Amino acid sequence: MLLLDEPTAALGFEQTTEALDLVDRLRDRGLGVLLISHDPGDVKALADRAAVLRLGRNNGFFDVNTASQEQIVSSITGATENVPRRPAGREAGW
Repeated sequence: MLLLDEPTAALGFEQTTEALDLVDRLRDRGLGVLLISHDPGDVKALADRAAVLRLGRNNGFFDVNTASQEQIVSSITGATENVPRRPAGREAGW
């Protein structure tokens, strides 16, 4: 299992391409890869499935082959809220 947290965040174009190619080769060898990224392009290029976390909560699971980039981005930005909100303040029992 390979866990990568924003592996391309501070890389230039060429280095990003090399890093993503390496991840792709490792995945093709059968290695499990968990990629944390804010870049929908990286996710679409490498992932089979995507889980979107928003404000610390699951806001959707997507099959990357069938979901559009717009659906995933909407879930990331909150345009599509897929989970019920927890009540704030007194309603939450605080």
